[in-house]
Amino acid sequence: MSFFTREECLRRLRSQVAAGKPIIGGGAGTGLSAKCAEAGGIDLIIIYNSGRFRMAGRGSLSGMMPYGDANQIVMDMAREVLPVVHHTPVLAGVCATDPFRIMKLFLREVQAAGFSGVQNFPTVGLIDGTFRQGLEETGMGFGLEVDLIRQARELGLLTCPYVFNDDEAKAMAAAGADVLIPHMGLTAKGTIGAKSAMSLDEAARRVQALHDAARAVNPDILVLCHGGPISEPEDARYILSHTHGVAGFFGASSIERLPTEMAITACVQRFKKIERLTHDL
Repeated sequence: MSFFTREECLRRLRSQVAAGKPIIGGGAGTGLSAKCAEAGGIDLIIIYNSGRFRMAGRGSLSGMMPYGDANQIVMDMAREVLPVVHHTPVLAGVCATDPFRIMKLFLREVQAAGFSGVQNFPTVGLIDGTFRQGLEETGMGFGLEVDLIRQARELGLLTCPYVFNDDEAKAMAAAGADVLIPHMGLTAKGTIGAKSAMSLDEAARRVQALHDAARAVNPDILVLCHGGPISEPEDARYILSHTHGVAGFFGASSIERLPTEMAITACVQRFKKIERLTHDL
């Protein structure tokens, strides 16, 4: 069964809001990432297949490509992450369009493994154009992700879906989403981040619009921001100060990839600056 009930998760999250503190969620692609995030006081940890690719030095969109069984990768990662996280709810990124799993049964496996909630990833919400139209027309559309959230809610799991437009925000809120995460696109910056992204002003407007759409359906839903130009703490601070009612930030690359890139690079540079103490080498 889940290590934390949905009710306990929500109580903890709402207590952060009541205390005037931002809710911070973060992706973990390794056990060490999860341990460090917990040590920093993170509120939610999310495991999804992109984390494995991201920490292998590949772009996060690898998780959207046919490089492995997304749901099985998450279950494999659970063996690494769940045993080292002791005080923080851990969510599973679930690929709702997986044609080889009965989703209601798979969600029970997710719950039995110790996950406290779910997120919809990989998500077709990141796909647009003709390819997206084809997915929708052939039974692999976003509606399956809404069904995932509805079924997870019925099982008592915390539900924290990504959404990309007003209609998706409303649908997820109606399905019983607890925490909504407006997704602003692939995270920018760093060695494998996006090179182009919307401005922070545009991101703030879009996050607010999705927040308002969801809250019109469910006034109690919590809303966090994520992605695109919101890559560092200062960016998240900007969004939270230029929106109303947004409760925090969810980061993946922002929580583990970018800090790792910067810390290891700087550490090696410091070692290389050590002055030679003797020539007798």
